[in-house]
Amino acid sequence: MRLTPEQLLAKLDELGIETETHEHAPVFTVAESKRLRGDLAGGHCKSLFLKDKKGALWLVVTLEDRAIDIKALRRAIGSAPLSFARPELLEDVLGITPGAVTPFALVNDTGVQVRVVLDAAMMGETLLNYHPLTNAATTSISPAGLLAFIRACGHEPAVLAL
Repeated sequence: MRLTPEQLLAKLDELGIETETHEHAPVFTVAESKRLRGDLAGGHCKSLFLKDKKGALWLVVTLEDRAIDIKALRRAIGSAPLSFARPELLEDVLGITPGAVTPFALVNDTGVQVRVVLDAAMMGETLLNYHPLTNAATTSISPAGLLAFIRACGHEPAVLAL
């Protein structure tokens, strides 16, 4: 069963992880997010759902303005050649649609199929902002809270300088 955004926020609360959520019009790109977010504090982030040639799934999470060289990323994480995963696979594994990719979706990866990579620079921020399973809201969380949540979902993230 896939969690709803409300169930996700309840789970974060149950885990004792402090968050704050702001609703807004749906956004599909970093540019749209920048236009709509106003003065929301913290690091604004993007998440890439990738699949390598051997079938391994990856969620790479970084600050929104970080340019990601897929070939260099492959070397950094030790994967086979990478490409963006199909929307159907995103929905199948993480229970979300394109435009709402977020580390919070790891709550839906009950088979722990996804390998998680967090950008070290992002983890140096005081607050981080992600979609709470919908691109019509943004949830702020501390880096420590994010790590606690990811681990509570059964994943052990790699924190790397990208």
